[in-house]
Amino acid sequence: MEGKQTIMRRSALAAVAAIGSASLLLAGCSKADDNKDGGSGTPKAAGANAATTGVVNASDKKGGTVTYEMSDVPDSFDPGNTYYAYMYNFSRLYARPLMTFAPGPGEKGNTLVPDLAASKGVPSDGGKTWTYKLRPGLKYQDGTPITSKDVKYAVERSNFARDVLSLGPNYFQQFMKGGDKYKGPYKDKSAKGLSSIETPDDTTIVFHLNRAFQEFDYLVSAPQTAPVPQAKDDGVDYVKHIVSSGSYQFQSYEEGKQVVLVRNKNWDPKTDPLRKQLPDKIVVNLKVNPETIDKDLQSGDATVDLAGSGVQASTQAQLINSADGKAATDNTYAGRLVYMAINSQVKPFDNVACRKAVQYAIDKVSVQTAEGGPIRGEVATTVLPPDITGYQKTDVYATPGNKGDIAKAKAQLKACGKSSISTNISARSDRPQEVDAATAIINSLKKVGINASLKQYPSGKYFTDYAGVPKFTEKQNIGLMMMQWGADWPSGYGFLQQILNGKAISQSGNTNLSQYDNKKVNGLLDSAIATEDPAKRNELYGQIDKQTMDDAVLVPLTYFKVLLYRSPYATNVVSTAAFSGEYDYLNLGTTKK
Repeated sequence: MEGKQTIMRRSALAAVAAIGSASLLLAGCSKADDNKDGGSGTPKAAGANAATTGVVNASDKKGGTVTYEMSDVPDSFDPGNTYYAYMYNFSRLYARPLMTFAPGPGEKGNTLVPDLAASKGVPSDGGKTWTYKLRPGLKYQDGTPITSKDVKYAVERSNFARDVLSLGPNYFQQFMKGGDKYKGPYKDKSAKGLSSIETPDDTTIVFHLNRAFQEFDYLVSAPQTAPVPQAKDDGVDYVKHIVSSGSYQFQSYEEGKQVVLVRNKNWDPKTDPLRKQLPDKIVVNLKVNPETIDKDLQSGDATVDLAGSGVQASTQAQLINSADGKAATDNTYAGRLVYMAINSQVKPFDNVACRKAVQYAIDKVSVQTAEGGPIRGEVATTVLPPDITGYQKTDVYATPGNKGDIAKAKAQLKACGKSSISTNISARSDRPQEVDAATAIINSLKKVGINASLKQYPSGKYFTDYAGVPKFTEKQNIGLMMMQWGADWPSGYGFLQQILNGKAISQSGNTNLSQYDNKKVNGLLDSAIATEDPAKRNELYGQIDKQTMDDAVLVPLTYFKVLLYRSPYATNVVSTAAFSGEYDYLNLGTTKK
């Protein structure tokens, strides 16, 4: 998921634990009301990285408004039509998937627990069939019962109607038996839906796959499994009147401006051991200047930056050079890779030697500096980050001090039959550090005769209209694309599948930006997910990484680290590996009235 997009994770597969572990963790932390600053009424910061090791300002206190701000707009608030990690995180407030992640710090946040389901999936047929039972008593915001048929429909609309809902991953389309032929519910005249998803009764759903999938519990943690009542769905416009299955529901939706959520009165805590339903209201303000967001967080006018991408460069310097400022920050790996995709379908990058010329040309230290320095990431040499299972330390295109090698780059350019190349590079206009990194790359490439012009596009449409549309990139000669990626779930497969498998390429909302379709890599991915032994799976993930680097279809830039500012007024603040090091949004509260 890109960085959700993506649903981006850290390190080893976490053991499935009891749901109650989250509440036990919260109970062991200090209360927010006990954390005052000498009687001034302003809460003190808990200390640098406090939210990466525990829950800061744990509280069950209800009331107030939690305010999110974002510099652009999300791809969509529709749980079946989104692929940013922060939206996977946020959507759980109003859309309950079959499984989800417990609100724990760091790697504890990778603990997979049942949400809409009563327990984890029951596999059979060697991992080709998975059965889930729903919790009893589940209701939508209008009081009507949630059924297994609503989950089946949600999966069908989000994965098989790609001409209508093009965002989000297409795992179910790839792995469900008959998924390659089913055209989705909007074109299904029989109204029976996909036969390989069965609902024998209102509380049971059975998935029949075309091959073994040993990590299926992770797949159903995506918001694509959050129920949608078919009678209330009108395709792309469903985002305007989403029917809540979570603890909050939409009060208002102003596209591109603001979203307001209020308590769902028909949410029953007896059916939901994860959510606390603390604030009276949740407000999301969109298209806010990035520097303004930083100021609002510090003043208490905002509770959290929705995108979770960290503070701006000027704020970063201010915070880390102040003892009090640093004490209010969390700096952690986020299971993400910052990289540049090389479009293998745009000439001359269909030639591997031209792609290798790019690999050798880039001064990665200059890119790291542009992104904010070591506090924002370490120089990367592999596809898999060090905190994702399957990582193996290698450097196929090593250069002195990671600053590029002009001679080797020019030699590869010559092998490609070129003395110079003219191309375009895309970046997201509302991400200043990404734009700065792209500019640093342009300067590196120019030294070897590769002339790249910068093309900027907004985050909200980066994948639907621009970088994620193969025909657009080919027509516009966009041979290079800035990208940030994190795992959809915490394993090599959860990281690699949607950016490397040829079957994942789509004509809109595409995340395999390189349009990489290597039969060996595709086969290794299939073998890995069918392998029961985790150690053998991890070995295969390492082989995939090496083959991808040999084919030079993407340039690893940095292993991303995020620097988040922790609002002194926020309660239940915890940085979770499950969502790219972002704060877990499920139970955030506030002490500010």
